[in-house]
Amino acid sequence: MPKKALIIGAGIAGIATAIRLAVKGYSVEVFEANSYPGGKLSEFEKDGFRFDAGPSLFTMPQYVDELFKLADKNPSDYFQYQKLDVLCKYFYADGTKLTAYADADKFEQEVSKSIGETTSAIEQYTANSRKIYNITNHVFLEQSLHRIKTFLSWSTIKSIFQIRQIDAMRTMHAANQSFFNDERMVQFYDRYATYNGSNPYSAPATLNVIPHIEQHFGAYFPKGGMYSITTSLVKLAESLGVKFNYNSRVDEIILERQTATGIRVKDGLIEADIVISNMDVWFTYHQLLRSHPALFPKKILSQERSSSALIFYWGINKQFPKLDLHNIFFSADYKAEFDHIWQQKNIYDDPTVYLNISSKYKTDDAPHGCENWFVMINVPSNSGQNWNKLIADARKNIIAKLNKLLGEDVSQLVISECILDPRDIENRTSSYQGSIYGTSSNSQLAAFLRHANKSSKINNLYFCGGSVHPGGGIPLCLLSAKIVSDWV
Repeated sequence: MPKKALIIGAGIAGIATAIRLAVKGYSVEVFEANSYPGGKLSEFEKDGFRFDAGPSLFTMPQYVDELFKLADKNPSDYFQYQKLDVLCKYFYADGTKLTAYADADKFEQEVSKSIGETTSAIEQYTANSRKIYNITNHVFLEQSLHRIKTFLSWSTIKSIFQIRQIDAMRTMHAANQSFFNDERMVQFYDRYATYNGSNPYSAPATLNVIPHIEQHFGAYFPKGGMYSITTSLVKLAESLGVKFNYNSRVDEIILERQTATGIRVKDGLIEADIVISNMDVWFTYHQLLRSHPALFPKKILSQERSSSALIFYWGINKQFPKLDLHNIFFSADYKAEFDHIWQQKNIYDDPTVYLNISSKYKTDDAPHGCENWFVMINVPSNSGQNWNKLIADARKNIIAKLNKLLGEDVSQLVISECILDPRDIENRTSSYQGSIYGTSSNSQLAAFLRHANKSSKINNLYFCGGSVHPGGGIPLCLLSAKIVSDWV
């Protein structure tokens, strides 16, 4: 009889872990509280518009392809994507427009023309970002930081000797100011802190690795939309014998002498050799292990949470040729915006607006002549704010900002609307306080302080997903699955 693995949650990391364990010969079952897989990486339709509900940026597709190759499948038979020539279009408050081309030379020329920064400054910054990646990737992202064997390898020892070069002792913002004279370029690179829900004025400059990941490896659009990542991986998992149980909320992780032996669901007790939680670690402990408080990692569970998001899904009765798949409308005062999010725990009246339009590439996502707008701003995690008032004020401020920068009364074009706020994110995805990336990365030791992928106190209990090492976002969630599989 093959060993049995039970996975709690059908988020992208849970699905990937299921695939990897099935390839290893495990009998795998996944239990998902919702009626659909994907967690944050889900979709919905309304009034003829289709929306990817959560993550909208796809980078490092090799981590998805790798799962098919592990199963001796041809990735393109299941999942296809195209590389973007334009990574994002940026609109500054002063009227400056900047197109971030995927081609490095073209991007340098665009920066020189639109902003006036020298190409040498961009080249130096790019080289620094690449250096941080080369030092950190194989150690800090692809392996567990909680296993002795990681620190006994030559690659880790080599990285440790280069640790000063990852720039962990100053903030992202301070580092970016040292590279550029123009505050618009500083703001451009500060924005990458939001890729893991952090604050560029607090987060270590090590996170300046992120631009390299986007610029060097590129950004992509899955041909079926972002949700096709989920559906293709579920199809692969099922072909390997993985069983998915939807509408199946797990009530408890069963322990015997500090060893996980199974789970309790509405249909009763299900035994297993190992249990993997793809649920946020806060809820894993406080809900599924609530009768064992002595086993809680209290310091980890009390860490600062990442930021959350407020998203307006708008069906727009017009098409905008000047916009692309990814668009950013910057705040005039970035420091004030982040102070509101992190210190005041509310929303600045001039927020930076991210606008994603998947119908630019997948035309059937919107009716003819229309566009599906995914309009998002970064907001604090939920700590009891008056969200109804914050949402109403934010909607008004977002529309005023878009009206000014697009020269169009957007409010008259919205013919369909749905809203997702931090309360909804927590309810739908079991993300504590609606924080998208688990804990924040606003400290120099953040990478070492995230919860490990294996419990140190409970045998046979593992963790994957954005709330544990190495972090949030699709690539890191997929890497968490790899780390769990290797550890198992």
